[in-house]
Amino acid sequence: MAGIAAGSLIGSSTASANSTEARARLTGITPAGFPAVDGYTPGIIAEGRKWIFVSGRGPRDRTADMETQMRQTLESIGKVLEAAGASMKDIVNLRCYFVNIDRGLPAYRKVRKEYLAQPYPACTAVGVAALASPDLQVEIEAVAVL
Repeated sequence: MAGIAAGSLIGSSTASANSTEARARLTGITPAGFPAVDGYTPGIIAEGRKWIFVSGRGPRDRTADMETQMRQTLESIGKVLEAAGASMKDIVNLRCYFVNIDRGLPAYRKVRKEYLAQPYPACTAVGVAALASPDLQVEIEAVAVL
């Protein structure tokens, strides 16, 4: 693949939930000259057969501290993935929306490593004026590949 050779491929992994169905092979991509950032990967090669798109999820307790809200949100994503036969290890992309990015992003950066492993998913964090529910401060959507 053009453009990858000049960078580095980070930790390939093949998740395995059962012996009858092959899981995706995920390879992290960090082009030459890109800064190393712990907790996300600039790109992911996902070789698999089944894609799972998880709609934006938020926390159960919207009055909890931000770290708790992040954990609840990531746990909710995990439940959707589990229902599809996948796990957090199968995530290739996360999109995070924060009403207050200065408060939400540091909590997300701290908590995400409790749920994600290398190669970390590609990730985008966006500050927004509002989310679908007035009391919602964070919403995260995910894409996983099996």
